[in-house]
Amino acid sequence: MTGKGESMKYRRIILKLSGEALLSPGVEKGISLDAAAKLVSEVRSAIDLGVEIGIVIGGGNIFRGAPIAKEGGICQAQADRMGMLATVINGLALQEVMIGSGLDAVLMSSLAIEGVAHSFDRRSAIRDMKEGRVLIFCGGTGSPFFSTDTAASLRALEVGAEAILKGTKVDGVYSADPKNDPSAKRFDSVSFIDVLKNQLKVMDSTAVSMCMDHNIPIIVFDIFKSGNLAKVVKGEKIGTVVYG
Repeated sequence: MTGKGESMKYRRIILKLSGEALLSPGVEKGISLDAAAKLVSEVRSAIDLGVEIGIVIGGGNIFRGAPIAKEGGICQAQADRMGMLATVINGLALQEVMIGSGLDAVLMSSLAIEGVAHSFDRRSAIRDMKEGRVLIFCGGTGSPFFSTDTAASLRALEVGAEAILKGTKVDGVYSADPKNDPSAKRFDSVSFIDVLKNQLKVMDSTAVSMCMDHNIPIIVFDIFKSGNLAKVVKGEKIGTVVYG
């Protein structure tokens, strides 16, 4: 049986999840507690190995600021703030499912929302992670014009994470969208420079550049396949590694 004494490739990670990870299949909006429970099961498998985990959650299942801003009905700064609040809602739902499953989860927000979430504090976050709590980071960076991808890179740097694991519905990074291009090539690994040069769909350019500057690998993998998260932290070849 695998235990906490087993050698891990990554001991402290940031898991980046889109808001869409909380959707039911075929549904475009809302929160599925069943989907949340499956994610929590994956997180538990890594926690049981002794991995320290911080989660950065998006809000696209509730509100996406960019389309509204492009329509011209609301400025991007305000739309982005609305999107940040959507991540808080997702964070609350994920926290509740985690606590219900027996995990100790702490919600930290970049936005000051007294009585709802703790305000982000680097020292407190690191202490909580060392003590085995799952940190859920919501509110993005706290500033408009930055994505939750950038928030994930920022939090990874602040808490000293060894890698960012981007959990998606696909099994890695492709040269093109495999749904539209059957000849699309999947990469086992790819450099930061090639991601930026070829505009590969990994994370936004700001987030990728931050990881490149500080040599934090990004692993893109299918989190919906049972057991994948535990395999990634153990160093098994799952998904695509973006490296320096």
